Amino acid sequence: MKKIKDERLVLRNLQNIRIVYIIQTVGILGILGHSFLQGGMDEMRANPLWLLFMLTTIISAYLTMRVSVENEQSVQNPVKSFRISLVVLMTIIIIVSTLTLLTPGFGLSDAFLIGSILFICGIIPIYYIYRLRVKEQEDMEE
Repeated sequence: MKKIKDERLVLRNLQNIRIVYIIQTVGILGILGHSFLQGGMDEMRANPLWLLFMLTTIISAYLTMRVSVENEQSVQNPVKSFRISLVVLMTIIIIVSTLTLLTPGFGLSDAFLIGSILFICGIIPIYYIYRLRVKEQEDMEE
């Protein structure tokens, strides 16, 4: 099989892949929606397509982050943006943990657990973008 060298054909091929991805995602959401209507949220999460949908969504988000960092017009200070993101994340965690603590039936351990989960889920993409920006900055200096 010959490698495609014409940029127009490469772009067209990428557009075709995007269309197929969209159709596949709509199909998966339709099947998950049917599972949800038949058996509720537990039935939907028990479906293996749920794991596939979550995995593809997360991978798509990380790949999109990589492209957006490479496409940034101005060079941003990675350390400054990392610190700002951490402050925003910590503010969100404090607010959500406080609201959880104030909710009847939830205690300090619940607030700590939810805060910890939010921290882990937030720090991973923040650190990933930080590393991408550092790498981009190093590439610009060379």
